[in-house]
Amino acid sequence: MRALVQRVSRAEVRVDGRRVSAIGPGLLVLLGVTHEDSGPVADRLAEKVLALRVFPDAAGAMNEPLGDREILCVSQFTLYADTRRGNRPSFIGAARPELAEPLYERFCDHTGAQRGVFGAHMEVEMVGDGPVTVMLEL
Repeated sequence: MRALVQRVSRAEVRVDGRRVSAIGPGLLVLLGVTHEDSGPVADRLAEKVLALRVFPDAAGAMNEPLGDREILCVSQFTLYADTRRGNRPSFIGAARPELAEPLYERFCDHTGAQRGVFGAHMEVEMVGDGPVTVMLEL
């Protein structure tokens, strides 16, 4: 399981021009699931995201976890794109929807995240809060 985690001032997801979810300050999580992932992996990654210390403390150092801030999570099978054999990505490493969707939902439930729409063509808009983007992989 992979997550690209971006600290944001705000973020939202639209499907067919309609806003389906939005958050204020917090984390935008793009979540990819692979074939070997399981419920316990989703839980461990969720705990890692919740504990990730990427917010400024009183001294301005990145030392604070999420706390009362929000999470917006978007399913992102393209995190498993493989371009080693050319320029057209292969997504063979991404889990099929019947495995990926329940694990995505489990991660969102565990973190209390707002959600995109699994499998939909989504427009994701975000305003980054500083140059803080972290890749997590379990």
